[in-house]
Amino acid sequence: MQKIRFHKLAALLVLVGFAAWMGTGKFSSVGSAATENAKATQAEQPKAPVRTVAVITPSRVMHARAIRISGQTEADKRAVLATRVGGVIAELPAKQGQRVKTGELLLELDAEEKTAAVAMARQVLVQRQAEADAAERLVKTGNSPKLQADNARSALATAKSMLQAAEAELARNQVKAPFDGIVDRVSVELGSAVMAGSEVATVLSLDPILAKGEIGERDLRYVKIGDEAEVKLVNGDTVKGTVRYISRDASAATRTFRLEIAIANPDRTIPAGMTAEITVRANATDAVILPRSVVTLSGNGDLGIRAVDADHKVTFHPIDLVDDTPKGLVLGGIPEDARIIVAGQDLVSEGDTVEAVEADAETVRKLAAEVTGGTQ
Repeated sequence: MQKIRFHKLAALLVLVGFAAWMGTGKFSSVGSAATENAKATQAEQPKAPVRTVAVITPSRVMHARAIRISGQTEADKRAVLATRVGGVIAELPAKQGQRVKTGELLLELDAEEKTAAVAMARQVLVQRQAEADAAERLVKTGNSPKLQADNARSALATAKSMLQAAEAELARNQVKAPFDGIVDRVSVELGSAVMAGSEVATVLSLDPILAKGEIGERDLRYVKIGDEAEVKLVNGDTVKGTVRYISRDASAATRTFRLEIAIANPDRTIPAGMTAEITVRANATDAVILPRSVVTLSGNGDLGIRAVDADHKVTFHPIDLVDDTPKGLVLGGIPEDARIIVAGQDLVSEGDTVEAVEADAETVRKLAAEVTGGTQ
């Protein structure tokens, strides 16, 4: 009998040993034991510390919403005057910068033949009036038939019409101010010839002066005709006015509405065409005043503030910007009991558990210094 080789004997022993281990059934607990060991290891590791944030509960204020609009000043009325007939300028009393009243003569063309026509028409009218009076007397005394008086009255009416036509034709040679205002520009010279329709002068009405701008569709609901407005001019002057007009037809390109502010300008010191910033004050609303550093962005990119709720969880509240003042941002839409994070708000996210502590005196002092733009 051939001897069993050593390697075959070793393989046989391993096979027997493996079969015996399989019979015990202990192999099924290897995976669960590893999982339990991993959990135990994690449990033994220290948890991440809870972050501490500083919070305040700001006081509430009633503040009028400020809607700021970029615009410019414009004249209340603007007229470019032109001649109705051609001719040579005989009189030019209008001067640039001159104040004029409604109906004041600004320019007159040479019209000798038209003046003569008016004089002749007046003489004819006097004659026809005398003839009509004589015919009336003769009819009353019975010395003339009634038909003769009717003819005289008809001739009188014709003479009146001819005089009115001659005066109207003469008036075409004159250019008068259509309203009270200032002669801003004179485009012709005395003695020059002009054609019918030639531009001769520009008249502006600057009292009141208008500040015009475009208001956004979201802010339109806060403004109404008659509201007070503040207009800051590019030269640094600030004047007050009243909303006079709000368009109800939005611009197709910008989706904004034209708005006009009427400003008293009795001395005509505010010119037309000056850049202006219009601030319209709406009704007061409940708000809080906070420094700009408190405002942050949510995970979705919304602008707002972070606060801590009763469960020590971080919450996010979108804000409604009511006004931007030297004292800070005036914000609406914040719950009354909100504990606003003023330190550490950019280091936490919504849903995080934090430890909230009231802001200490130093933090409050720094916030106050930031709000007022200085030190305390």
